[in-house]
Amino acid sequence: MKFFDKMRQQKLLSATLMIFTLSVGILIGTLLNTQVHAARGQTVAPDATPLTLPKAVEAPNEFTKIAKSLQPSVVYIEVTLKQQSAQSTRPRGEQLAPPGDGDDDGSDLFRRFFGQGSPFGGNGQGQGQAVPPQALRREASGTGFVVDKNGYIVTNNHVVENADRITVKLQGDSTEYRAKVIGTDYETDLAVIKIDAHHALQPVAMGNSDAVQVGDWAIAIGSPFTLEESVTLGIVSAIGRGRDQIAEARSFQHFIQTDAAINPGNSGGPLVNIRGEVIGVNTMIATSRGGSEGVGFALPSDMVVRVYNDIIRDGRVSRSAIGISFNAQSSPVTLKGLGLDHGIIVSEVKAGGPSEKAGLKTDDIILAIDGKPVKDSDDLMARVSDTPVGDTLNLSVDRDGKKMDLKVITQDRVEVNKDRPDIVGEYTPPAGSVAPATSNVKFGILLREASADERGMTPNKRGVVVTQVEMDSFAEDIGLANRDIITEINRKPVNSTDDVRNIAQNLKPGDAVTFHVYRPAQVSARAVRGRASEGNGSGNDTQSLFLAGTLPQN
Repeated sequence: MKFFDKMRQQKLLSATLMIFTLSVGILIGTLLNTQVHAARGQTVAPDATPLTLPKAVEAPNEFTKIAKSLQPSVVYIEVTLKQQSAQSTRPRGEQLAPPGDGDDDGSDLFRRFFGQGSPFGGNGQGQGQAVPPQALRREASGTGFVVDKNGYIVTNNHVVENADRITVKLQGDSTEYRAKVIGTDYETDLAVIKIDAHHALQPVAMGNSDAVQVGDWAIAIGSPFTLEESVTLGIVSAIGRGRDQIAEARSFQHFIQTDAAINPGNSGGPLVNIRGEVIGVNTMIATSRGGSEGVGFALPSDMVVRVYNDIIRDGRVSRSAIGISFNAQSSPVTLKGLGLDHGIIVSEVKAGGPSEKAGLKTDDIILAIDGKPVKDSDDLMARVSDTPVGDTLNLSVDRDGKKMDLKVITQDRVEVNKDRPDIVGEYTPPAGSVAPATSNVKFGILLREASADERGMTPNKRGVVVTQVEMDSFAEDIGLANRDIITEINRKPVNSTDDVRNIAQNLKPGDAVTFHVYRPAQVSARAVRGRASEGNGSGNDTQSLFLAGTLPQN
């Protein structure tokens, strides 16, 4: 028995040893075969080790947090513009050149702009190509940001002005929302628009620009070259940039300067601080080639808040004026030679304006307002403009070395300067002087009295001018457009906005209405670039149209 047990043990040991040896051989063969195949497959660099991707792990920082938090609040704006000029393809205020334009000598250094159909913000046509004289429609784009959960959005005026249609896209939402203009302010280049998204939107957090310092982090968010959700980073490189440094700055614009990249399409987007608060609205850049060169300008938030609050209350920004012109940089040496240490020298007194009525004359030197010395031109502008319209200001004046006091009754700045498009843009009358809206019908238009030149563009020398067409209104349905001159409604002559009101009073839902309008066929290049022209009065530069429809039921 012991012999047989011993034999079995030897056989078991032999079998185990054989299996072990076979397993080792198979393992070695497999490894060798794998290496041979790897060497054969990696013929270009057989001694290189393949790379492997690590597990995806986010590396969040303050900037990524800010970008994510603002995604729902920054919007992409597209506008449809009616091209009415054969000489220009840009709306007023927009001055663009594609990057790399060799004809740009840098003289037009400061630029407001927003994106267009081409990647470089142009009009989709080659440089120097002729534009057909007939009216065209073209697309442009910009940026805005939500400031109220009910759909109120802040952007630049130059983004939405002259727009026939405005659409807004929210990030992460494929819906295109129609927007309407609540109000604009030409002098600060700001606008408020509104969309109805049928749900509460996420507004931005507003910061106080008075706390901004040179060297602060600055983040610009927008849609440059139509590339949505773009974020650029820089610092605040200067504050208080105004007319003395920026040729195109308007009277009430004092910019925050930043080196965060701002390009066509960024207009109207927010400039944000390290806390994610909006400290400015990106508006313009200094450039010699049309693209970012690291010098961008944003309107500060304190200005934005003031303008926004005025617009949502009154539809416009109300400022006072006294009807004078002056040199913004009155030389201290000049004043010293006249025996004065401060004051503003009046260079022009507007005929029929408040100051002329008060007795102010050219070359008078304004020393104080209501007993408080005038420090400089900005101080004068701010104190006059912030005075309620119709209030009286007591001006202390030096005239040929003699001191005197004059009482000036302020007037609305737009009314005083309605013939100065370089100051107020295209003249829009104060709220309340437009019509019509009655208990029976509403056309859906805002009107103003026609100027003498505009009346001269019609055969009968009469009419009123359309300044705004409401979205989805009767007027939009029949094709009325901004700048149309209405001369008749149902063959009844129209000489004033009161005529339109009276005609509307006698209409009811279901009535047929025919508007006889004259539509300007061309707008001069000077108007498109910010100096409005009201036509040449020849009567040959308008198109006669009859626009008709049936008034909708209430």
